[in-house]
Amino acid sequence: MEKQIIVENESGEVCAINCNLNSSTDRQPHLVEPISEPLHRLLTSSLSAGTRRAYAADLNHFRASGRDIPCPPHALAEYLADLAATHANATIQRRLAAIAKAHRALGYDDPCKTEIVRATMSGIRRTKGMAQREAQPLQRDSLFSVLECMGECPIDIRDRALLLIGFAGAFRRSELVGFDCGDVEHVGRGIVLHLRRSKTDQTAQGRKIAIPHGRTRWCPVRHLSDWLAHAGIEEGALFRSIDRHGHIAPDRLSGDAVSTIIKKRVEAAGFDPATFSGHSLRAGLATSAAMAGASSWKIRQQTGHKSDAMLARYIRDGDMFVDNAASAVL
Repeated sequence: MEKQIIVENESGEVCAINCNLNSSTDRQPHLVEPISEPLHRLLTSSLSAGTRRAYAADLNHFRASGRDIPCPPHALAEYLADLAATHANATIQRRLAAIAKAHRALGYDDPCKTEIVRATMSGIRRTKGMAQREAQPLQRDSLFSVLECMGECPIDIRDRALLLIGFAGAFRRSELVGFDCGDVEHVGRGIVLHLRRSKTDQTAQGRKIAIPHGRTRWCPVRHLSDWLAHAGIEEGALFRSIDRHGHIAPDRLSGDAVSTIIKKRVEAAGFDPATFSGHSLRAGLATSAAMAGASSWKIRQQTGHKSDAMLARYIRDGDMFVDNAASAVL
């Protein structure tokens, strides 16, 4: 029988896990006392929707391999070895985290902490390496080339505003499509966007991001205003779906749609779409700003990164020719 169980583990974390309840008593999870519907909603909200979907998908894959919770360490190590042949390190690590969470949440010993599983993961890292494929930054000049190729139909007006605001604010795709008209504050130097919630701010403390008036014809503030005026949008979502007839829908774009738009637009400008993703705007602003000499703390003010170390992976390629050691001697 399939059931979603919401439990609190020994670390005080509340989890919603889809589990396969077997009849064998030694495999029964340790359930908490029945809870009320209001409490159920709050406990479910302790995990983001994306995290819940990721856990469910990873655990479904794990069970589809013929294994279940609880899982003996040796069987888990064999599962990881199977994954190593076809999956990236990041995917394997994420699946291991979901399996560990499921064991702890249901009161079982965590097999991920055992020596055979740890050694297996170490072997995978050493064999496959730790380098991750990263989205290519859509830097300033490349962005301008993309914008030059766009026309004046409704979808072009929307996409221009989407790309410029996404770049200027260094937004994640989920952040970009989450903005409403009420989140836009017009000030003398541009606009301030109120980001209510983000991937790293699940408790909705929020932060403000300044989008200044541009010095070129690709001013993000002006093009956002043009889009809203053209679409007649005065409340609700900023960026919305448009059908093939040019009709603007009331529903907001999805995060996946942002990735699709970026790939479509860069391909039209002559770039390889396979190297770009929804993260390319965020990485592009960070890289372009570093190349222009902006300080790391000012870049972090825009991106929301908590430290230079977190920001470094975005800008390490952008400034590697600045004050290059070889240029001083050659």
